Amino acid sequence: MNFDFSEEQKELKEHAGKFLKEQCAISVVRRILEGDEAYAEDLWKGVVEMGWPAVALPEEYGGIGFGYLELCVIAEEIGKVVAPVPFSSSVYLATEAILLGGNDAQKQEYLPKLAGGELIGTLALSEGPRVANPDTIAVTFDGGKLNGTKIPVPDGDIANFAVVAAKSGSGVSLVLVDLSADGVSRDALATLDPTRSHAKVSFKDAPATVLGDGDNWDVLERVLDRAAVLIAFEQIGGADTCMRMAREYSIGRYAFGRPIGSFQALKHRMADMYVKNELARSNAYYGAWALSTDAPELPVAAASARVSATDAYHFASKENIQIHGGMGFTWEADCHFYYRRAKLLSLCLGSARVWKNRLITNLEAQRSA
Repeated sequence: MNFDFSEEQKELKEHAGKFLKEQCAISVVRRILEGDEAYAEDLWKGVVEMGWPAVALPEEYGGIGFGYLELCVIAEEIGKVVAPVPFSSSVYLATEAILLGGNDAQKQEYLPKLAGGELIGTLALSEGPRVANPDTIAVTFDGGKLNGTKIPVPDGDIANFAVVAAKSGSGVSLVLVDLSADGVSRDALATLDPTRSHAKVSFKDAPATVLGDGDNWDVLERVLDRAAVLIAFEQIGGADTCMRMAREYSIGRYAFGRPIGSFQALKHRMADMYVKNELARSNAYYGAWALSTDAPELPVAAASARVSATDAYHFASKENIQIHGGMGFTWEADCHFYYRRAKLLSLCLGSARVWKNRLITNLEAQRSA
């Protein structure tokens, strides 16, 4: 079985990489980190003009109709430059939630606007450090009103609307809420990675509409599996950049009359980075295949991709700093942008422990089937 991308998909990857190299230099990321902007609005407009939010959407909803493999290669390029845009929140989470769980009227209303960049969406799931599941969700939805607090919500300070997981009756429903409506308050949060904004979003009798038919925790599980694969590609992109940065620095930096990359200890570190990155890539390719074919193996493939990519990115970003030595720890160096993003992405869909448990649970379910 060939899990590689086609020539057309590789060409799309090359064009995406070229665009981001020109439009998202590390100076753009530093501008967001050190300034007051929540995201790079100019870059986001360019991303929308390139049609990336519409890549995997069906044409009937304003999409280009390519598929998830094309979205995967774009995600990897976004990860390489730690792009400060709300792409994952709006495309991997909000768009997929509506596509999977919405009725036709909701799809017709929201998806074309998401595809064209008129709306930015997000998914509000987390309610603090506890694991989100049907027993721990405390936000309530009753009589068309939403009450409670979600924290942190990715891009919650800039999104136009959110898909919110809320307790409804004996189950959990996904509901749509306009974040500018009465009864909604938003407070930006200080996080380790300010280049991807987060917010505390509180609801007090906020008007909301149920997504689809109501009790849809299973829809949320499917959204998380899809997002896990796509974010794994972002993590791989970032991990590969860390490895390249470490290699280039080790070739150009001299100590004791020779490049530091010639010392065996650093060779071992970079070899370990390479092994972890390639393992993560293999799992992500398997996840991309399962995602693009809607295969029953997707839950296992998504969890495998999530766990291995999280491990690879964390290791590569940490070792990149170490190989840069004292320079790597400074604000002026670029290493910390990738360490920040690695830590952020490791928690954005739930911690590695959560996904390891999901992997074990899904493997056991497969075995007993």
